[in-house]
Amino acid sequence: MTGRTLDRRQVLAGAAAAGLATTFDGLRTAGATPSETGPVTALVPDGVVLGDAHPFSFDLLAQRAAANAQSEWQPTPRIAPNVLDRIDYDAYQQIRFRPEMSLALDPVHKTPIQLFHLGRMSPDPVKIHLVRGDEEQEIVYSAALFESPDDHPAHNLPDGVGFAGFRVMAPNLKTDWLAFMGASYFRTSGPFDQYGLSARGLAIDTGLSTPEEFPRFTEFWLKGGGPGDADLTVYALLDSPSVTGAYEIVTKRTVQDGVARIDHAIDARLFARRDINRLGVAPFSSMYWYGENSRRQIVDWRPEIHDSDGIAIWTGSGERIWRPLNNPPRVMVNTFVDKDVRGFGLLQRDRDFVHYLDDSVFYERRASTWIEPIDAFGEGEVHLLEIPTDDEIHDNIAAYWCPREPFRAGTNRRYRYRLRWLDDIPFPKGLARATATQTGLGGRPGQARPKGVRKFVVDFQGAVFKGLGREDGVEIVVTPTRGELSNAYCHPVVGQRNRWRAFFDLAATGDEPVDIRMYLRLGDRALTETWVYQYFPDSHA
Repeated sequence: MTGRTLDRRQVLAGAAAAGLATTFDGLRTAGATPSETGPVTALVPDGVVLGDAHPFSFDLLAQRAAANAQSEWQPTPRIAPNVLDRIDYDAYQQIRFRPEMSLALDPVHKTPIQLFHLGRMSPDPVKIHLVRGDEEQEIVYSAALFESPDDHPAHNLPDGVGFAGFRVMAPNLKTDWLAFMGASYFRTSGPFDQYGLSARGLAIDTGLSTPEEFPRFTEFWLKGGGPGDADLTVYALLDSPSVTGAYEIVTKRTVQDGVARIDHAIDARLFARRDINRLGVAPFSSMYWYGENSRRQIVDWRPEIHDSDGIAIWTGSGERIWRPLNNPPRVMVNTFVDKDVRGFGLLQRDRDFVHYLDDSVFYERRASTWIEPIDAFGEGEVHLLEIPTDDEIHDNIAAYWCPREPFRAGTNRRYRYRLRWLDDIPFPKGLARATATQTGLGGRPGQARPKGVRKFVVDFQGAVFKGLGREDGVEIVVTPTRGELSNAYCHPVVGQRNRWRAFFDLAATGDEPVDIRMYLRLGDRALTETWVYQYFPDSHA
């Protein structure tokens, strides 16, 4: 995870095998609010050893990242690799951070921090520091911070070996709501206390034929509070063969009516070691195996399995786009060219338990994510990567912003943006959103079904439809890149308030995809967001 030759699935499998996924998925019932009190009363509990104090500021961290970019990249040394290799999946599950060693970042918020142990699948150490005032001190690894059996190999690790990452706990220490572990990945429990997709600090060469590079957060600095009465501020040093960086992540969690919202204000200062053609800013990784639009792929007893069901984009020109995700027959990278994109994110729009029927991992509770630039991103593209998968254990979806201009060696860039984990994104009242996408045999029931024809059925919902009926002139506008359209029409769904359904048939063959755009309008006014889809005729995907 330090830039060594790895592929996407090795990195993600490593985090899961190290216990990250198990830890998260075992903590689904968090409902702690800032008013709850817990056992954490001291800033630094007795038994936690801190290193010497040093001056610290974000500007000093950025200066360090800039200086690192002037020298060749060196992988982080792995200490005691023979010992770490013995801490396999089962051995890792026997390690528990001692609750009484939890660190409260400040006595007001009581934001408790617990640390992740190193292991076979998470062998690259990170340093973690506490920031108080304008000084920082490193938290020194000691086996005394963790519980494990007396004969556990972890007892053979030397003091100061480092950690795999950290997580932020609820005040009662029973659940966590934010965690950083592995490469530059971080996740939250989202609005309904259920972990799902991951955010990343940076992506490099994602979706190319060459190996993807995974920059690492090699050190963290944790500070209580921050601008706007934040819960904590995370500072991180990024490092990889191609780039260095300094990150400030100001984080606030609020809970209203039982639904949590986590907001990050992110300031990323990047310094290129070498030319980077495909830079991925504000990236996400998610999972989509199958859903309502891909029933052909259903092989499991559950009707749908996905962490996210679509990507939403708010373009610089103001258009709202919704693109349902696919599990394609081959690796696909879709690009959405734009200038000064206003927002984008991977969403889980479908919140109906009956559509998943899984009362163990609760896919309907998975978070939606949303990026909004603070400073304009300029010209570039939103990239959507989709990788074929045959199981839910693989993160096969990635999304990020790719600047048009390559990032040249010796230059630097700064990106500031907001990252929000939420139930649903803010949406204009004057548009309806797509809420369901179904496909099936083309033609008409009771008649011979024409070969090579696929029917698409898309539902839209929104108050904009209030008072509109079949005879009021609502039209469907469909534009495929190839193929022949027929039977295109729309109407309100009987018995459903403010819900309209669009139908069309598409005749197309071959293994090349067909890109489709569709929306509903009344006169010259768009009533819905633009539904975008990629259809593979020969596979019916």
